[in-house]
Amino acid sequence: MRALVVDDSKPSRSIVARVLRELAFECTEATNGVEALEAVAAAGPPDLITVNWHMPVMDGLELIRRLRSDPATRKLPLVMISTEHDRTRIAEALAAGADDYLAKPFTSEALTRKLVDLGLATRPAAPAAPIRVLVCDDSHTIRSILSATLASDPGMRIAGTAINGQACLDALACGDLPDVVLLDVEMPVMDGLTALKEIRRRYPRLPVVMFSSLTERGAKATVDALVAGANDYVAKPAGLAPDEVAARIRGEVIGRIRGVVTRRTAGSGAPGDGRSAGGEGLATGAGGQRPRPNGRRQPVQGIVIGVSTGGPSALAEVLPAFLPAARVPVLIVQHMPATFTGRLAERLSVVCGRPVVEATDGTPLTASTVLLAPGGRHMEVAGSIATPRVRLTDAPPENSCRPSADVLFRSAARLWGAGTLAVVLTGMGRDGLAGSRTVVEVGGSVLAQDEFSSVVWGMPGEVVRAGLADAVLPLSQVGVEVAVRLGRGPSGSA
Repeated sequence: MRALVVDDSKPSRSIVARVLRELAFECTEATNGVEALEAVAAAGPPDLITVNWHMPVMDGLELIRRLRSDPATRKLPLVMISTEHDRTRIAEALAAGADDYLAKPFTSEALTRKLVDLGLATRPAAPAAPIRVLVCDDSHTIRSILSATLASDPGMRIAGTAINGQACLDALACGDLPDVVLLDVEMPVMDGLTALKEIRRRYPRLPVVMFSSLTERGAKATVDALVAGANDYVAKPAGLAPDEVAARIRGEVIGRIRGVVTRRTAGSGAPGDGRSAGGEGLATGAGGQRPRPNGRRQPVQGIVIGVSTGGPSALAEVLPAFLPAARVPVLIVQHMPATFTGRLAERLSVVCGRPVVEATDGTPLTASTVLLAPGGRHMEVAGSIATPRVRLTDAPPENSCRPSADVLFRSAARLWGAGTLAVVLTGMGRDGLAGSRTVVEVGGSVLAQDEFSSVVWGMPGEVVRAGLADAVLPLSQVGVEVAVRLGRGPSGSA
């Protein structure tokens, strides 16, 4: 079953989503009523929506009224989860169309009971085994706050602590492996990057989340770690009181840990790649099966890539596989702060042996252009077919993202039409879904990374379930498939 969690509070969304995932729901998130309506329009009505009351742009009460006024969502199960405790206000929410109401703060058992009452769960879910975390940081204060905050979450357990990279490796060698390592970047004796490379050599599938400062030096080391195979990273809070650091950990670190560990522990089955014998895979899902191409695909005029969690290492594998064959512009959206994107472009240039540049407004798009959207700004394809260029904007985030793959994909579809090739790689959330739909509508093509090779099968999974991907590929084959398509003429032959 599918659930949409609507709340402007990231910690609240994480808590609700965790309970729902334990009940076998696939969850997407929205930060306000407008985003929620866009999500429903793009992916179709889910099986459940949980709605916060007080949100910016459009509050939960107005969202419920709009959903109830639409025949397609009139009977959709809706649960309001809010801080309102007044009986009159609760009655108002129910009168607007909420099926049930749950007051914050709430327990996972309370939410589960509500869903059982609505017939969406047959029994309370058995509690999942806690995620075992090995914390590695040279700061005693940070280790203490991390350990205490993570241990206070019933879904987390501290498997051990280490004061540097060597101590981390020693801990891994002498006991049961944890479910995830939270690894600082800058440490004495052995730094996080060196430790990560050794972890990847010894334990290639052990999830590692880097915990790094947002200084220039910290950003450089973190990007290098991500390219080297770290699953994700979290910015280390600086200059905050201990209670503020703990709040940041609850709001960001725990969600990131759950994201990478859920991917590794969920039953992902055999590493199937979703392709037919000829490599032309067809995705099926909630949106049905995409029609098979008719053999007269238009030559590729531009490549757009959307990626998030696990993206740097994925890009480091995909780009070198096709860039030697690329004679069209390549534009990339990687969800990452502005402090990091410049360094990522530099690092990818070294890996690819070809310049990868952080985009600037007005940059011309040539056959040799490989551009990375700067953190905090949307990147669009503008101009004309003869003189395409980049446009950077500060428009509101989409899917809580800026830059957003949806923004880039839509603009590429407007200019290049059926000549657009979109690639959706590993990442949390649903960014890229709406943009992929636009690409398909104008006759373009969409490739998606498969579940087994993704760090988190959120973004590509949404595209696959909507039936928009005409090929679903393991990471090792994505770049190869792009290269093949770049070599094809209008007839579809190589």
